[in-house]
Amino acid sequence: MIVRRKTRSIKIKHLGIGGDAPISIQSMTKTDTADVAATVRQIRALATAGCEIVRVAVPTIEASKALAGIRREADKVPLVADIHFHPQFAIAAIEAGFDKIRWNPGNIRDPKRVREVVDRAKERGVPIRVGVNVGSLDPECEEEHRGNLVEAIVQSALKSVRLLESFGFDKIILSLKSSDVVQMIRAYRRMSELTDYPFHLGVTEAGLIEASTVKSSIGIGALLAEGIGDTIRVSITGDPIDEVDVARRILSSLELRRFSTNVIACPSCGRCEIDVVGVAKKVQERLTQAGERDPRILQLTVAVMGCVVNGPGESEHADVGMAGGGGVGVIYRKGKQIRRVAESEMVDALLEEVQRVANERPAAAAV
Repeated sequence: MIVRRKTRSIKIKHLGIGGDAPISIQSMTKTDTADVAATVRQIRALATAGCEIVRVAVPTIEASKALAGIRREADKVPLVADIHFHPQFAIAAIEAGFDKIRWNPGNIRDPKRVREVVDRAKERGVPIRVGVNVGSLDPECEEEHRGNLVEAIVQSALKSVRLLESFGFDKIILSLKSSDVVQMIRAYRRMSELTDYPFHLGVTEAGLIEASTVKSSIGIGALLAEGIGDTIRVSITGDPIDEVDVARRILSSLELRRFSTNVIACPSCGRCEIDVVGVAKKVQERLTQAGERDPRILQLTVAVMGCVVNGPGESEHADVGMAGGGGVGVIYRKGKQIRRVAESEMVDALLEEVQRVANERPAAAAV
C-alpha cells in the first residue's frame, strides 16, 4: 500500500487536488484555441476518454477572446488556462470562468502584474499552478545555481511561491518539469522536503508515444510509488487521448486507481500449447465489456497462462486464472483448480468465474 505525501487540499471546480483526493488525470488541447468549436470538441473527447482536467493554451489575444465561448460550451470539465509572458491573458481567463491558471515563473516576473492576477484569482477562488519548466527558469535562480539545474528548478518555483504568499495567496499547485527523467524525479523529491503544496507531475517534451510511455512511466511512476504526486499529465507528441490512456495505465499499475481489470498474462515461450497472445487479447476485450456493465470486475486480477507450469502459481495471486494446453483449459480461483473445460470453452468459462467472484463483492467504489 503506497502511503501518499501529506499535502494541503485545493479545489478546482468540483475536483479536489491533494489532501485525500484521488490522483487526477490531466491533458491539454492541441487545437488552435481561437477555434472554439475545434477546441470544445477536443475537450469533450478528452473528458469522454477519462481526462478530469483539461488545459488550454492562451498565447494570443484571439485565444483569450475565445475563452468565454469555450467555457460556455464545455461547462462540466475543469479548465486550466496556460499562460506565458502575458498576465492580462490570465485575468481574461479568470473573467471567462476558467477554473485554474498555470503560469511559468521564468517568463512572468513583474510583481505588480502578478499581484493583479492574484487579486482577481482570490476574488474568484481560482488556484494557480506554478509550472516551472527547465527550459524557462527564473534567470536569477538559474544564474545563482549554475551547474545545479535541479536546485535552479526548485528555487525558481519557491521564488514564485513566496511572491504569491506575500500577496496572501495560498491556493497553489506546483510542477517542476524536465525532459530529463532523473532530473525531474530529483526536483520533485527535493521540493517535497520544502513545502506541502500539491504536486502536478509530468515529464515534459517526452516525445512520441513509445518514448513518452517509457519516460512518463518511469518518472511519474517512480514518484507516485514514493507517495509523491497529486495530479498527472503524460506529455505525448501526438493524440492527447493517448496521454489519458497512458496515465490511466500508470495509476492502475500502481494500484492507486483502477480503470480496467488487471490482466496477468505470460509472455509466451516454447512451452505454450495455446495462442496465449490471441487468448489474452480476447480475455482483455471481454473483461473491458464486462467491466462497463459491472464495475466490480475492474477491481479483480485475472491470470491468463499458456501452460500448466506457471498457471497454478500465478493464479494463486489472481482472483481468477486460466491455463491452457493439450486441448484442455483449467480454471483456477486463488490458485485452486476448480474446473476443467475444453480449450474452445476456456475463455467463456473464465469469464463466468470472473462474474461469480464479482457477484460476491460489495458494490464498487468510484475510481
